Amino acid sequence: MNNLVAFCLVSLLYQIQFSQSKLTTPPLPISPTPSYSQLKWQRREIIMFFHFGMNTFTDSEWGTGEESPSLFNPTNLDTNQWMEAAVEAGVSLVILVAKHHDGFCLWPTQYTDHSVKWSPWREGKGDVLKDFVDAARARGIDAGIYLSPWDRHERTYGREVEYNEYYLAQLHEILTRYGSVQEIWFDGAKGKNSTNMTYHFQEWFQTVKQLQPSINIFSDAGPDIRWVGDEAGSAGSTCWSTVNRTHLKIGDASLEDYLNTGDPHGTDWVPPECDVSIRPGWFWHKNEAAKSLIQLLDIYYESVGRNCVLLINVPPNSTGLVSEADITRMKEFHQAIQTIFSIDMAKGSETKASSEKGGTTGGFGASNVIDGNEDTYWAPEQRDGGHGQGHWIELCRADVNTPFNVVRIQEAIQMGQRIKEYEVFVDGIVMVNGTTVGHKRLHRLNWPVFGRVIRVWIKESWGPPLLSEVGLHFDPFRKG
Repeated sequence: MNNLVAFCLVSLLYQIQFSQSKLTTPPLPISPTPSYSQLKWQRREIIMFFHFGMNTFTDSEWGTGEESPSLFNPTNLDTNQWMEAAVEAGVSLVILVAKHHDGFCLWPTQYTDHSVKWSPWREGKGDVLKDFVDAARARGIDAGIYLSPWDRHERTYGREVEYNEYYLAQLHEILTRYGSVQEIWFDGAKGKNSTNMTYHFQEWFQTVKQLQPSINIFSDAGPDIRWVGDEAGSAGSTCWSTVNRTHLKIGDASLEDYLNTGDPHGTDWVPPECDVSIRPGWFWHKNEAAKSLIQLLDIYYESVGRNCVLLINVPPNSTGLVSEADITRMKEFHQAIQTIFSIDMAKGSETKASSEKGGTTGGFGASNVIDGNEDTYWAPEQRDGGHGQGHWIELCRADVNTPFNVVRIQEAIQMGQRIKEYEVFVDGIVMVNGTTVGHKRLHRLNWPVFGRVIRVWIKESWGPPLLSEVGLHFDPFRKG
């Protein structure tokens, strides 16, 4: 009898220890999901564009292609100074316009005489693209390149086979001479007299991936990153990372609304990038000034705060330097974002949820949304989480004397974008109605709130919603 009792006790202890150590398996991802490169890109949130070239010296936005290379002579060009500006702006990826529509090349290409090689700058021995990527890597910043398909100088432009071969040759140059490139930019711009010009994008894309497998390709239709549909830096209030690429055609203006909102039934993960310039124009002009800090913050909320990456252009001037006024504004912008989001009033809150996959020890508990780690997340049970009321998660703040006026919600997008509709309650009052979340959704409230209990109610989603973060912040720049 004693042996039987002992055996039962040992068995019970074994079962308790096993149950405590047994891990709960994660939920299944919902396709499509981002690649490693896409996920890394999304988490950058803000990246920088540098429009610099012949237009900088002719005070133009659209060059003719007939400009003399002798006009290009930036006497104080210093790409290290550009990178200092990027560092102060908190940026980890910078993209250079290596060739704009005028066809002037910022590297000594072998395929045209319209390049720095034929300019007086550094006696024709300079290479802006090399300086750019070297300066970026010296500061631990990744480099990207824009190469305009439209070329108003090249004599073969308009002759389909010849020009596509020319463009492909230049692609090969920039992707084999300058080391790793993290993003390459394509657009569909064409001359009015060359609307029948066909770009062989698929062949170009295949070459890009062959030469640089980990690169992200940007265009209206991806394949890795899509245009948001405007140049104002503003995504739709509903913004899916998913689209059907078969619906897209590069350069088709009728698709701008589709690009802006994405597609909840999309079969391809192609998240949006919001491009905007800090100045009215894309190239530097002496009579133009940078946008105000408030304007930049509005753009931030409508881009990063709507599941996008913000690509902000800061054009170097004709001396080859980023203007001090632009550097100051970008630094103010970065500091303002830090001011707003460095303090999270959700920290230290008590958390509870409609359900937790695996229970409180399953690894997917409600407390994951306030741990500051985007790789952990709350996962409810597959079943309905609230007796017909949908899944919900709740934060109970310990300190109600500190107001907040920004609500931050983030999905675990590595598992797919799921949320279709949600509401945010503060002490039982609806403060926010939203649709998509994605990597990050930021809601600015109309006034400071001192509430204690914040509930995020997921009304509709593809499968169980997975939230990685919920934050509460105070924006002192917000009026009201």
